[in-house]
Amino acid sequence: GVGCWLLYSDEPFITDSLFIISLDLSGKAFIFPKETNTAHVILKPETPKPLGKLTVCLRSYTEITREHCLFSLATNGRDNMFVIFQTAPNITGICINQEGRITDSGVIQLWVNGKVYPRKVSNKGFNIPSPASIILGQDRDFYVGGFQASQSFVGEISEVYMWDYVLTLEDIKQVQTNDKMGNFLSWTSFSHEIKGDVLVQPKLQCKCLGYTDSLYYPC
Repeated sequence: GVGCWLLYSDEPFITDSLFIISLDLSGKAFIFPKETNTAHVILKPETPKPLGKLTVCLRSYTEITREHCLFSLATNGRDNMFVIFQTAPNITGICINQEGRITDSGVIQLWVNGKVYPRKVSNKGFNIPSPASIILGQDRDFYVGGFQASQSFVGEISEVYMWDYVLTLEDIKQVQTNDKMGNFLSWTSFSHEIKGDVLVQPKLQCKCLGYTDSLYYPC
């Protein structure tokens, strides 16, 4: 199986944090070193706005085999409006897009390590209002917080990109070669807030969506 899926479906959560604005994280990765109900990264879109379509791409590396959350987008009305879960270990490149309000189709397209999977339809006519809360590394039961260590991510996440439109097949090919930057969230100009035990470290192994490079190849 793919080992990856989307889930559609408020109280404050506060910890010590490190706030960074528009940092170029090329060649870097977020390291989530242990299972916890606190460690996560809040993503800060530079131009927040409602979304009727979207595409999210990211790369992860983990050895855990249990269910874990990579990416979670919530609004005041829905704590899990767009969520990427995974069950498979190893290095994974994921791209997911969703058509919603503009076309009313609800078509979802998934790529894992460059392989395209059959399209599905869910949540026709969906629209994500602004502001939205976007985090990495935790599932949540509230708009902010409500984390469970048993669903937390342990490993590395890198090259997170998000677009306010659906990428074409040619666009996806450009993502595979790092030639396509997100217009909503971009790893090369990444505003974020670290909560809890999360580190930023150089990547030691590259994974484009279809192949793995040497440990010594520049990421």
